[in-house]
Amino acid sequence: MARLTALCRDCGWTADASPRRCPSCNGFRVVAHEELATLSMAHMDCDAFYASVEKRDNPELRDVPVIIGGGKRGVVTTACYIARVSGARSAMPMFKALALCPNAVVIKPNFAKYKDASRAIFGRVEQLTPLVQRLSLDEAWIDLSGTERLHGAPPAVILARLQAEIEREVGLTVSIGLAPNKFLAKIASDLDKPRGFSVIGAAEAKTFLASRPISILPGVGPASVKSLEAQGFRTVGDIAAADPKDMVKRFGAHGLRLSQLAQGRDARAVDPDQTRKTISAETTFNDDLHRLCDLEDMLWPLCEKVARQARAEGVAGRVAALKLRTPDFKIHTRRRTLAVPTQTAKTLFNVVRELLKAEPGGVAYRLIGAGLTEFVEAEQAASDFFATDERRALSGERAMDSLRAKFGADALVTGRALRRKK
Repeated sequence: MARLTALCRDCGWTADASPRRCPSCNGFRVVAHEELATLSMAHMDCDAFYASVEKRDNPELRDVPVIIGGGKRGVVTTACYIARVSGARSAMPMFKALALCPNAVVIKPNFAKYKDASRAIFGRVEQLTPLVQRLSLDEAWIDLSGTERLHGAPPAVILARLQAEIEREVGLTVSIGLAPNKFLAKIASDLDKPRGFSVIGAAEAKTFLASRPISILPGVGPASVKSLEAQGFRTVGDIAAADPKDMVKRFGAHGLRLSQLAQGRDARAVDPDQTRKTISAETTFNDDLHRLCDLEDMLWPLCEKVARQARAEGVAGRVAALKLRTPDFKIHTRRRTLAVPTQTAKTLFNVVRELLKAEPGGVAYRLIGAGLTEFVEAEQAASDFFATDERRALSGERAMDSLRAKFGADALVTGRALRRKK
């Protein structure tokens, strides 16, 4: 096979060239890169997934702004690209999104429908390789290394065909990032949405990352950005230029990880068994906290968030987890196996609160988190004859889910949550 540096996603033309337009079909959707034939790690992300499913199923919505969410006092789950032009974004309060985009059509989430669409998409992906690591209903890492002989084409060509097949047969669009590793592939998939296909090669990775904000690095949230910027790190290039030993001295293992990512290096393999291993939520404090009562108050809304997500996905966790980070950035994780798998905030909170109480008193923390792992199907958990308390708690929390979906996220607030607002 001739050297491959370009392919047309419209007609499948390939060559050792880098034209602006395809010489075969005259189309503009040409992917050209020097490393196109050698890269095999991909990240695939469905475009505005929930909103796109609703538009697919109701053609009258095709050219109007659509927001998926839970009422005027809820938050935006997904905003279609038309709505995003007005400034609406995921996780934005609904009232703010509607102020920016007052003509948007608001639709309550239908997770059963979205799961069906997800199965249709990723069922096709899994026919190409068993190395698919799902991150959510709408995104996954895909490792196509070693599949060229099986499919008769390099991974780039196979991915372009897959992208076209999903759009043609499922009626939804996806964006693909192709790169040497998982970190770069995920960044690439977000460069040209929707219907994007972007490539980041190993040779250009460090230069490509240098001017990017540090927030692009995995695990660097707003609080971490503030801490890193205070020490002079504003771009990824600043971290790449730092001595790795100094990064370890300042931030421990997290510092070494940041240093490696800033160089464009990521040794993580695609692991199909890591599919949705954990549902978790965490928060970083403006000021370090050490009083047990203050930490518990921060913990409760995290447990509510985790439990709601578990119920939405129809799973229950066998193991509860508590995460703590001290001011020196050291992470402490505690786990406990539950007698009965749970998807309720009440059970999760009771367990992680006990784990928190067991920690040494007077220690200050900058972050706290809660999570569930080792999942079973919710129906399997509910069938436990002895889980009377769990079933009672689940019934109450499902009722709250229904009320919040109808009247907004803030329509019903638990007494525990009110304590935090005092």
